[in-house]
Amino acid sequence: MTAPHQSGPARHGADPDTDDHDLLAALLDGMDAALCAFDADGTVTHWNREAERILGWSAEEAVGRRGLAGWALRKADAEEATERLLGVMKAPGRRQVDEFALLTKDGGRILVRMQSSAVPGADGGPSGVYCAFSEVHTQIDLERSVALSEALFGDASWGVVLVDADLRPALANAHAARALRSSRTALLGRPLGDLLEQGAEELEGALQHVLASGAPPAPTELWVTVRDPGGGPTPVPERRCWRSGFLRLATPLVEEPVPLGVAWLFLDVTKTRLAEQEGARLRFRGSQLHRAGRAVAECEDPMEAAALYMEFALAGFADHALIDLLSKPEAAPESPIRLIRAAATPAGAPGQAPVAPAGGLPVPYADGHPALQAVERCGSVRAVSDRTDGWAAARKWPEGTRHALATALRSRGRTVGVVTFLRGPSRRPFDRADAIYAEDIATRVAAAIDLAAVTG
Repeated sequence: MTAPHQSGPARHGADPDTDDHDLLAALLDGMDAALCAFDADGTVTHWNREAERILGWSAEEAVGRRGLAGWALRKADAEEATERLLGVMKAPGRRQVDEFALLTKDGGRILVRMQSSAVPGADGGPSGVYCAFSEVHTQIDLERSVALSEALFGDASWGVVLVDADLRPALANAHAARALRSSRTALLGRPLGDLLEQGAEELEGALQHVLASGAPPAPTELWVTVRDPGGGPTPVPERRCWRSGFLRLATPLVEEPVPLGVAWLFLDVTKTRLAEQEGARLRFRGSQLHRAGRAVAECEDPMEAAALYMEFALAGFADHALIDLLSKPEAAPESPIRLIRAAATPAGAPGQAPVAPAGGLPVPYADGHPALQAVERCGSVRAVSDRTDGWAAARKWPEGTRHALATALRSRGRTVGVVTFLRGPSRRPFDRADAIYAEDIATRVAAAIDLAAVTG
């Protein structure tokens, strides 16, 4: 081989022949892999620090020995192993992988995986062999890590995103890309705010916490809204609940770990959480109806009982409630619908709906008003603000109203009025489950109002 047999002056007790040798020795000693080299005769020419760490033999003890037999290899194994190692010179340019049981200085045996390749000489022919080896269990651990990474980024049924120290995606699997409504390459390097319409701040806060102090003690559930991939506003934003775990990544190649970013793993649990919320909502509403029934049983005035039902219905359901009664419940179907305000929550603030005095004034609802539609259809009508100025005022509703649900009051097969529930901008629109609950409340209110008409 062109390099001398010693690895370095201080390490192997001989002066280098050239400056290149010093550089080569420093490079070999600084590598994490165990390295050794043989010349064409099989004499050890190089032995770095990692080889010394694994087997215990120092460079001074290894360099200059002919082969590994009797010290790093059992004599029974030496002939076959030496033949395989030196045989790579017959096929220069090719890398050969073998597993050998090597001997440590203290007499133990370690199974290593060795990669060897021929070194060409000045004349183009082989002049020796360079070998890199590591303990087999270390190699297996590495292969498992690679296999795990490939599985996570290929076949995992949950999202995996590697976020760099600047809080931008550096790598993502197919599941995460679908969840973020993007491709695996299109989302790389983009700010999280470009991907999430809602929830980006909470996610960035969690990532910064993990970068600064490590992983949180338990998985975190984040409610997010993914942006429309076309860049425009999403007509009906769909909120998703992602159960998220975070792992801080740091390079293992230095003594003081340098942050590489955060591994963000998430699983969509929206259906489960919505089902739990709906169950809790139904249990609460059932409890409210039970409490209302007990309270109403003590009311002597039927109209007071109707207003009390509305008070219990408002809790967790709406901000305001209005009760409007037909001036002539028995009027012909073709007659104009005239409604009289019977009860309403205090102006400007939610609360109990006080009963209006008898003979109240008609409510001047315009044609097509949701309350009039509910009476005509004998059912429920939902309305959502178009966010124009005066939308609520034009419908005779409190300022700030954004969502409305009008439900006909029916008792004994006839319509006696309408109840309207109102929500402000901080509340979600009324849904089908809300309409069912409102109809249940309306049935109870209508029965009380009908009783008031009979006893009155």
